[in-house]
Order: sequence, then structure tokens, then C-alpha cells
Amino acid sequence: MAALFTIQDDFTYEVRRKISEGGMGVVYEAEQLGTRSFRKRVALKVIRQEFARQKMFIENFIGEAKLVADLIHTNIAQTYHLGEVNHVYFITMEYINGVNLEQFCAQLKSKGQTLPVEMAVFIASRIARGLAYAHCKTAPDGTLLGIVHRDINLKNVMIAFEGDVKVMDFGVAKAVGYLTHEEGEVAVGKPDYMSPEQADFQVTDKRSDLFSTGVVLLQLLLGRNPFKGTTSEESRQNVINKRLPPFLAMDARINEDLDRILGKALCRDVNGRYQTADELRDDLEYHIYHKGLGPTNETLGRYVRALFGQLSPEAIAGSRGGTESLEHTARVQRKAAGAMG
Repeated sequence: MAALFTIQDDFTYEVRRKISEGGMGVVYEAEQLGTRSFRKRVALKVIRQEFARQKMFIENFIGEAKLVADLIHTNIAQTYHLGEVNHVYFITMEYINGVNLEQFCAQLKSKGQTLPVEMAVFIASRIARGLAYAHCKTAPDGTLLGIVHRDINLKNVMIAFEGDVKVMDFGVAKAVGYLTHEEGEVAVGKPDYMSPEQADFQVTDKRSDLFSTGVVLLQLLLGRNPFKGTTSEESRQNVINKRLPPFLAMDARINEDLDRILGKALCRDVNGRYQTADELRDDLEYHIYHKGLGPTNETLGRYVRALFGQLSPEAIAGSRGGTESLEHTARVQRKAAGAMG
């Protein structure tokens, strides 16, 4: 396939296709070229030209690249390179062959399927793992960077077809000495996934990301985001004020332990919420593993490939772990149907 165009700075990239685009940038699939026919598939995040000369935007874009350059973790999409060509900046990132959670949930809905509880909890636990690493990241001198993602939502989490869950896009993250957003003056992030303090224009810390992770988990379970309103302002007010029914009543598959986890993750009082991502991760993992077999990257990968037509149901059941996982899923679904009937 011929390249759409070629970028040359310190490296040469052949751009193959557009993956996605937003208001301020475009993400492309590309190949990084090297000596002796070396090729590496990567993703390029390129600033739109109309923003290329806006100092504040450029500072934040560069800040994002610097911030995530040393975030090397299996549950965070890795950044390789910051480049500039003709005053247009771009970031070279790990290419993830998969789908984001928004696409994942849309596919579930289109096929009339409900995500098994253990899969939803597993995905949330991987998000928590990535956040735990980012929240504890230090500068070379040992100073805690104080990273807060501030934009955990379905679009910013990907599942590779191999089953790895990756936190993406630290574009509105904050950390000591990097990004320039002024908290207290502007609320950044997607309103229906914000923490109450974030939606209320208050200064945030790592506990804000844990509330957002709780929202993602609840949406994976319910198939909808109960905080989402018809406008951004309504969503923001729902996060701050809306009373939710007991989680046990929202889905018959939610048991008392998961109800407790959701309640603590979605506590509006930051002091009553999980204080660290490690604590949230540990509770989520205990919930799915304390009785033995639970999901793995491999079982999640098979599930996603089957959902998107890349693997037959027979192939999923081809391994012992896959068979047991499907049998467990069927038991959970039968139990839920009985409870609701």
C-alpha cells in the first residue's frame, strides 16, 4: 500500500491511514523506517495546522510528550518520540491493534450482548494498574511528579486484540512542572466522567482518576453512563449532585462486594473514596480471583476478537482457560436472568 505522505525529521515515517481525529489533532497509523529495510508500525499524533502557532496549545502538547516519555508500563500506551516538521509538532506512539472502550461498548450493544461482570471488573483493574504506576511516577531526582490523568473515559482506554488494556492520551493530564492548565478556572476532561471536585472547578489529585475509573466500570456493567445528560452542563451537574439508586438495584449481577467497591470508588467525598489506585486495583482483583479462576489478557483477547468477528466461538473454547471462562460467564448470565425473572 502506498503511503499517504512521508514525514521526515530525526526519523522517516510513511503515513498509511488516518485512525482518528479530534478538534485539535489527528492520529495516523504509520511506519517508522530505518536502515536495511527496517520498519516499525507506530501511531502518529499530529497537531492540526491551525493550532500549530498557538503558544499555549504547543506548550501543552510538548508537555504531554515530555510527561509520558518515561511512563513505561504494560497498561499505558508508550510514547517514543516528539518531532517537528515545518513548525508542526507530532508525537510518535505505540501502535495498538485494537479498539477503544467506546467502540467496544457500541459493538456489544449492536450485537445485543452484555459484558460479563468478571470481564468488566478485569478491564477496570487494568486501568487501575496503569494509573497506580503513573500516580507514583517520580522525576530523575526522586521528586513525585503528581501525575493526574484527568480524562479517563471510554475513548481514552483501548483493548488490543491480544487482550492488553491500555490507558491513552495524557493530553489534559497535570503534573509538577509540565502542563499549563489552570485548575479552578477551567474544568478539563469529559463532563460525564469527571469527579465531583473536577466538575466543580476544584483542584484535583490522583483520587479524581479513581472516581472516573468507577464511572467507566459502572458503564461497562450497565451499558450506559448514568451521569450522562443531554448537555455538558447537565452531565457536570449530575456528577456533582445526582443521586444514584443502590448499585445492587441497578443490575442483578452486582453482588454486595462489587456494590461496596463501586460505592467507594464513586464516593463524592474524596476522603471516603479509594485513596490510591493500588487499593482500588487490589479490591477489583480480589473480587474476580479470590475464588480461583478469573479473566486474563488471553481470555479478554479471545473475547474481543470474537466480538469483532476475528475469532470463531469454537476457537475461543479451544483452550482450557477459554472453556472455563465461557462456562463461568454462562453461569453468571443464567444466575442474573433468574434473579431478574
